[in-house]
Order: sequence, then structure tokens, then C-alpha cells
Amino acid sequence: MAGNTFGEIFKVTTFGESHGKALGGVIDGCPAGLALHAEDIQGELNRRRPGQSRYTTPRDEKDKVELLSGVFQGKTTGTPIGFLVWNSDQKSKDYDHLKDTYRPSHADFVYDRKYGRRDHRGGGRSSARETVARVVAGAVARMLLLREGVEVKAYVSAMGPLKVEKPYHQLDLTATEESLIRCPDLSAEKAMKTLIEETAEKGDTLGGTISCIATGVPAGLGEPVFDKLHADLGKAMLSINAVKGFEYGSGFAGTGQYGSTHNDRFIQKEGAVETTTNNSGGIQGGISNGQDIVMRVGFKPIATIMDNQKTINNKGDEVLLEGKGRHDVTVLPRAVPIVEAMAAIVLADHLLRNKIYEQSITK
Repeated sequence: MAGNTFGEIFKVTTFGESHGKALGGVIDGCPAGLALHAEDIQGELNRRRPGQSRYTTPRDEKDKVELLSGVFQGKTTGTPIGFLVWNSDQKSKDYDHLKDTYRPSHADFVYDRKYGRRDHRGGGRSSARETVARVVAGAVARMLLLREGVEVKAYVSAMGPLKVEKPYHQLDLTATEESLIRCPDLSAEKAMKTLIEETAEKGDTLGGTISCIATGVPAGLGEPVFDKLHADLGKAMLSINAVKGFEYGSGFAGTGQYGSTHNDRFIQKEGAVETTTNNSGGIQGGISNGQDIVMRVGFKPIATIMDNQKTINNKGDEVLLEGKGRHDVTVLPRAVPIVEAMAAIVLADHLLRNKIYEQSITK
């Protein structure tokens, strides 16, 4: 299976399945001398792990990370960082009914068609469980970014028909982690909790949107043409399970504006160049301009629902698929750290690329 490596300099390769023995990966390209302990990573994994509240799947995985290489005396050595996260609470028998059956809108059929076989236990490699490795790599990338003054914060900004109406700069994003569903708007959070409970009672699932903001990003990150910063961010987000859409800045809403109202006017402020608005989302011409990078990531409703559905099996016969197992009603609360992780990986990669470029032009 190809396609398990992401990045150019800060490069991440992951492995593992939902019901395999473990998940893990290798982070290559992380500079030497970065302070790093397993505890620094564990906090991010705890935000992603199942069973953290009544609004997530009850699967009980502790997701304890083990650092295998690349760290000595609490600092990175510059060599590949190998890591493992063991699976411990698999209930593979819960998925026996899926062995020969294709779940509607799931990866079951396409994996079977592409590889001629598939791991039906929890979806195998197609399961969102694989994002454990992304979050580990993202935690390392985040620490690298913090050293440069760059922060990445995401939150649930829409769920089903419900939306947070306030712009991000009017929200207290530090309150996101105080919310069980990671929505910092208290009125919207209350309505979203009720919606999750009502949807769970019906055996259905919900989609929505996660907004992500990167602050402190210096101007100059991103490569013209094929490696534009927003293109790499888009690929990163669209590679996450259940993601159906990505936009940055004004996004699709901006297509309905005139250029005269959409343009971000440059100004000089306290010796620095800024813009009066940020419809560009912090990126122009594929390169960061020093303003906040603002993104939105759209997630579809989870394909596996608790209600029975008509589908077909691998022989083409119509069957009734029974809804059972341990599943989230919505991926959104647990996907917030995943979105942050992928944004951090992209920004760390481009930051390192830019440092090499800066060194070359100063020689």
C-alpha cells in the first residue's frame, strides 16, 4: 500500500490498523536539540483518544505512546523518531457481520476492489484509528512551531444545521478544551450537545465543520506553483478520514464578492506590513503573508450508523446491514486535535524548507 508518507523535510510515515497489535510511525527531518518527552505527546493523544466523554465512542484505549528512537536525554538527536501506540481494547467479533458486507459510503467496497481483500475489523487501515500516528507527529511539529512563536488552534464551528456565528477573534479559544465537544461558544455548544443526544437516540450520525487558525506564522512560507502553502494544507486536511471539503480565507463565500470589497488592503503598522482585512486567509500566491492563517474543514456524517440499512454483500446480493458496534455519533470533537496536527505538520515542514532557502540566499 503506497501513500503512507507525508511531507518533504519534516516527513512522517505511519503504519497500523484499527484492530492490529499497534499503530506507529517514523518522523524524519526533525532538527536535533528540540526538547521532547513522551509526556509532551501524551497530552495531544489524550485529546484524540476514544472514551473521553459521553459524546464519543466507549472504546477504551489509553493510547500510551512509546518513543523508540531519535530522542536522547530529553532532546531530539536529529535521527528518525520512531514511536508506537499499542491497541488494547479491540472487540473484533463486533465486526464479524461486516466480513462480506459493504457499508454504504464506507471504504469497504473500494478496499475490496483495489486490493482484492480487506481487514473488516473496525475498517482496518481505513479506520480513523490510524490518525493516532498523525497526532503523535503533529505534537512534535507543534513543539517545533512553538519555538518559532507559531500556534495552531482549532474548534468545532458547525455541527449539522447548527453554526457558531461569531468570528474566531471574538471567541475565547482557550475555552475550547473546557468544552466536551470542543466548541468555545457556550450557546452553540449547548445546542450541539442536545443535537448529538437526539441523533444518537435515532441511531444516526452527524457531520459538521472544524475551523483552524494558525497565528504567528511568518511571511514567506510556501513554494510557488505546485507546493503552495494552501495546496499542502488542503491535501493534509483532505487526507483525514471523513473530510469532504477544505477552504481557507473567505473560501467559497468570497466568490460572490467584487474584487473591490474582497481585496485585502496593505498598511504599515508599527514598522510592519499588515492588511486591514484577511479575506486571503493569511496566504497570497501560495505563500504566507504574516497574517493569521484561517481554514475550515468539512466532515461528513460517519458512515457507520446504528440504524439498519439496505446494502449488498461481496457477491452482489442485497442484504440488511445490522447497526451495531462502538462508534461515535460525530467525529468532530475528536477530530479537532487531528486537524491541528495536520496543520502543524505542514507548517513545520514549510518552516524548515524556508530556513534552507534563507540560508542559501544569504551565502
